[in-house]
Amino acid sequence: MAGAPPLQGLKVLEFAGLAPGPFAGLLLADAGASVLRIDRAIPGATHAPGVEPPAGADGLTRRKSSVAVDLKAAGGAALVRELARTADVVIDPFRPGVLERLGLGPDVLARVNPRLIYARMTGFRRDGKYAAMAGHDINYLAVSGVLSMLGRAGDKPHPPVNILGDFAGGGAVLFQGILMAVIARERTGRGQVVEANMVDGASYLATFPRLALKTPTGNRPRGENQLDGGCPFYDTYETRDGKYVSVGALEPQFYAALIEGLGLAHRGWDRTTRWDRGVWPEMKAAFETVFKSKTRSEWETVFDGTDACCLPVLEYGELENDPTREGDQRPIVTLRETPCLAIDEVSGRGYEARPLGLGEGGEKALEKWFGFSNGRDFHVEKGGLVLKSRPKL
Repeated sequence: MAGAPPLQGLKVLEFAGLAPGPFAGLLLADAGASVLRIDRAIPGATHAPGVEPPAGADGLTRRKSSVAVDLKAAGGAALVRELARTADVVIDPFRPGVLERLGLGPDVLARVNPRLIYARMTGFRRDGKYAAMAGHDINYLAVSGVLSMLGRAGDKPHPPVNILGDFAGGGAVLFQGILMAVIARERTGRGQVVEANMVDGASYLATFPRLALKTPTGNRPRGENQLDGGCPFYDTYETRDGKYVSVGALEPQFYAALIEGLGLAHRGWDRTTRWDRGVWPEMKAAFETVFKSKTRSEWETVFDGTDACCLPVLEYGELENDPTREGDQRPIVTLRETPCLAIDEVSGRGYEARPLGLGEGGEKALEKWFGFSNGRDFHVEKGGLVLKSRPKL
């Protein structure tokens, strides 16, 4: 029988942000942690009886709660410091110095709670020339060197949406750092500051292709290499119905299965000559012509069950609506004894965001986490929760 999720009991304060910080919080929440988002206060709209709170801009809200706090108000900052006293993790998504100026930096909160893990997410390196500048995923990839490797031959560099910087090199890396700090705390009894940035995160993810730049695998210009679209048997191809298939037949036995399925064995591109770059343009043109002779579904009939490494390029609409496509969204990893929480237990099935209202569920979370109640431990001022002053004895 499966036990509780692995991070059950971990308390996380997530300052509201977009993309990487919330994604780290989502990973923690899906693993069982209790995540409380700290949102901006709006007078008359947040924590206002009988008023539906406005939704936050972030959609990565699964299993989270929210409190609205005016961090510039003394009572608001004091409330956060009080919550940090018994929290395990704080997620700071802001530019360097923002929370420090509010009296909520790591030095202050570490004095309040020496076991606290203070996780900070930035785009650029904190000690680099771009530290004080604004940026987005595309900019972080650009200065990391990663963006220079992405794109077709003869074309400009092309960013892969914001997956590589914000999420893989950002939120997921911060999540990993938090987990390492949790493990270290078991040994030392103390928390620590965890700093992640998307430049280093993306660059670390690119370790293999970066090292390959000095090998035959990747030493040619962008889009002309083995794994970036230059190789005809590692690319995507359009089918007759305007859809696409992916081909990754690098190993000789997989390549042989591909050529057989395409009906091109007679062309003489055997296991040796296929690596002759001089024949690649001819081979790619032949692949393009043959793949356009059938629909994607027809090619699936040809290659399903084979080792040709030829699979359909599925779109999320298909995955969401066609049960035969195995599109059920699952946790990032399976732990057999202490599994993460199922994504389809909440609305949207992993395909639709449910924005979290500013302050939604927060007062219940404060009661459950800390035993705090409205009127006794905190009250509402101008739409934000503030710590209630206690009489000095």
